Amino acid sequence: MSNIDWGSLSFSYIKTDYNVRSYFKNGQWSELEETTSDQLNIHMAATCLHYGQEAFEGLKAFKGVDGKVRIFRMDENAKRLQRSAEGILMQPVPVELFTKAVSRAVALNMDYVPPYESGAALYIRPLLIGSGAKVGVSPSDEYTFVVFVTPVGPYFKEGFKPTKQMISRKYDRAAPLGTGHLKVGGNYAASMYAGQLAHQTGYSSVLYLDSKEKKYIDEAGPANFFAIKGNKYITPLSPSILPSITNMSLIQLAQDMGFEVERRRVPLEELEEFDEVGACGTAAVISPVGQIDDIDLGVSYTFGSPDTAGPVSTKLYNKLRGIQYGKEPDKYGWVSIVE
Repeated sequence: MSNIDWGSLSFSYIKTDYNVRSYFKNGQWSELEETTSDQLNIHMAATCLHYGQEAFEGLKAFKGVDGKVRIFRMDENAKRLQRSAEGILMQPVPVELFTKAVSRAVALNMDYVPPYESGAALYIRPLLIGSGAKVGVSPSDEYTFVVFVTPVGPYFKEGFKPTKQMISRKYDRAAPLGTGHLKVGGNYAASMYAGQLAHQTGYSSVLYLDSKEKKYIDEAGPANFFAIKGNKYITPLSPSILPSITNMSLIQLAQDMGFEVERRRVPLEELEEFDEVGACGTAAVISPVGQIDDIDLGVSYTFGSPDTAGPVSTKLYNKLRGIQYGKEPDKYGWVSIVE
């Protein structure tokens, strides 16, 4: 562990000392178990393998300016995992069990929390899977809940600098009445092909349009979309968008700064009117977008400077990061300190 180059970390898995687990059997959750193994022993007929009964979360812990380790809004992640579980008929993890597991996983691996101002953080991955054996298409009666952690660098290699996105009508991330609003693995599998194509052609991600009409902006593969238009913070409203906890936080901060927030359907042609555009989520916080190419129509949209994030995105980014690192007051009680 001591030879980790914190400033050169990618967004990938590094084994840490412990993870924690709980099992749902016979109608109840077990006490948390601690293990050094990074392997799961599951039945070959487990519903997670055959019928996609799995959901996960992503959150981070940060070592602050005062040396304390903070976890950002884990209660909201707990509630979102419950919604995902209910959406695909899994047993929801109680909020108390979730927060206890996350806190313990971080506390057991404190040596892996990157130093303050290293540009890295401790990524936390809670995972819920159907682990009972079924052959017919039906929900499992047994579930495994795991929380592991790993130190990570920036999700986008560019860091807090504008990237390029592409639009293509040939690909959908989720169906209008499907599971797009849930954080389940199938949505990410569905986005991999288009995402790889985007990366191979020089784009950071795909900006998906609504699957039904292809007229409105939905979201980027790994993140929510937002835009600044004058004194407005605009973000799409759609039944197939994953509710981002980062976006929820930015909405509150934007309101605190005097911005009018509009959560509504965003027509594609409105891209021409935006001053700033960004993608937001746990992994990147904010990834500024400098250019969006509609590769089907051969149209490009540009926003601000190609090399520098816009002033509003920068202010929001610094404010949110300031709260995560203990440099800004946490007036909404978003952070939990790990002792």
